[in-house]
This record gives sequence, structure tokens and C-alpha cells, in this order.
Amino acid sequence: MVMDLNPKHTEAFRAVVETGSFEQAALRLHLTSPAISQRVRALESQLGNALIVRSRPARATRMGQRLMQYLKRAKLLEADLQAELAVQQDAPLTLVLALNADSMGTWFFPALSEVLIRERVLLDLTVEDQDHTYTLLETGMAIGCISTEPKPMRGCTAEPLGVMRYWLVATPAFRQQWFAHGLTRKAARTAPVVAYTRKDTLQSSFLQEALGLPEGAYPCHYVPGATSHFNAIRYGLGYGMVPELLLQANTDGELVERLTPKTPADVVLYWHTWKVQSPRMEQLSRQIIAAARTMLR
Repeated sequence: MVMDLNPKHTEAFRAVVETGSFEQAALRLHLTSPAISQRVRALESQLGNALIVRSRPARATRMGQRLMQYLKRAKLLEADLQAELAVQQDAPLTLVLALNADSMGTWFFPALSEVLIRERVLLDLTVEDQDHTYTLLETGMAIGCISTEPKPMRGCTAEPLGVMRYWLVATPAFRQQWFAHGLTRKAARTAPVVAYTRKDTLQSSFLQEALGLPEGAYPCHYVPGATSHFNAIRYGLGYGMVPELLLQANTDGELVERLTPKTPADVVLYWHTWKVQSPRMEQLSRQIIAAARTMLR
């Protein structure tokens, strides 16, 4: 039954899931919304299952997620085969990956740029908190991810990459202003924290464990992106957890200092991908694992 899927129907289904609405899917495919809806309903009828939750935004059902996983993998395998059969063997291959911002902002590109260039890989990256990248693989929105989840889901593998170490840091001036008498519970109630997003739990988990402060008991900036987050701390907006690799690469090391010099936060990272992959995806997975294990603890 899968081999008889109508490509127009699956294209409409993918567009709805990726854009979050039938209207946006229609704009992407230069069709009308009723035409998109009709194609999705035909696909649901063929498979005998609802594939889209008609909500705002629209999202895939569990069966829809399985179909998205299949379609992403099938497209990748097809593209790899086409490149292999092409007269010119350097046809580019697009890989849809989900990375945490700290990996992308520290070791990922320096370690993998050579193989990405050599293999003519085009990256379609989604940046998400390391505790949430797994969901993107699960829902079929990515074919590989870096996550804190150690357990692989069905049909996937999970390889340990190493430990990303973080330190709680601030500028000397910030420390003098807010923590002149040390990192105390009373001072932490008023000192502004810098987090990536509301999904980022590094700072909140530390303050909960070390000082018993629940999330929301202190002011907090939200600055996404490894470099932007670090710059907000370097320029004195607040304090927060910064990867050790980023601190080592910082040439102006005197701009920040560790507030807890004996208490780092260690996060174990895993590489998740499908067991059945194209040759170039398998090659890239091996490169990611090897590079991470060289650079991470």
C-alpha cells in the first residue's frame, strides 16, 4: 500500500505538517486550500487513518508522524541514489537535522565542515533545546538529532557523544553588584539570569537544586543562540550557564568569571538517527560521533 501512495497527496500532507496550516500549504504548493484538504483526505482514506489534527497550528497524528518519518527517509534515500547514478557524482544532498544551539555554536561546524564540503551536503538545521530535539525526530521533522535522551525510539539508534560541561558565569562587575557576599538565595532572588528560551532548564535546574529557588522566583532574560546568549552575559545583562568550550574559545577570558568554580553542570549528549540510512547519512553520522567524542568530555 505504501508503494502506491500518490505523490501529490503526500506532498500536500507534508506541506500541511511543515507549515502548520492548510492555507500556508496551499500557498507553498500554489494550490487552493480546498484542493490541499481534498488531497489530504484522499490520503487518509487510502491509509484508513487520520493523519492531521485540524487545530491551529495543524499537526500530525501519531500515524501522521510515522508517515512523515517514512517520507523524509524515502526522500533522502532517493536523493542519494540519484546522486550516485548521476553522471556527476557530486550532486548535493540535503540533510534535515535537529541540533542544540550549544553544539552548533561550539564543536559542530569546526569538526564537520570538511566532510560537509567534501560530500556536497546541504544542511537544513532546526535549532532546539537539547531536551526537545528528540521530539523533532519522533514527529518526522528531522532525520537525525543531538539530544539528552539516552533511549532510542523504535527503528533508531542512540550513540553517546560525550559530556557538554557548563559553568555558571558573570562579569566581575555583575558579581560585585549582585553577589558581593556570594551566590546566596537572597541575592539570587533579584539578580537577572540569562537563559536561551523558556525551554532552557540549565539555569532553573541549578538554582532549584543549589538554592531551592523555583522557576519564576527570579528575573530572567531570554536570549536564544549560543553566541548571543554568551554576549548578553559578557556585557553584564545577567549571569548564566555557558559551555566550557565557548569559554575556552573566548579570547577576552577576563570578561567573565565562574560563580561556582567547583560546581560545573554536566550534560550527556546522544546522537539519534534511523537504523536504515543512505550511505552519505551513515558517513555523516560516523563523522558526527567521532568529532563529538574528540571534543566533548
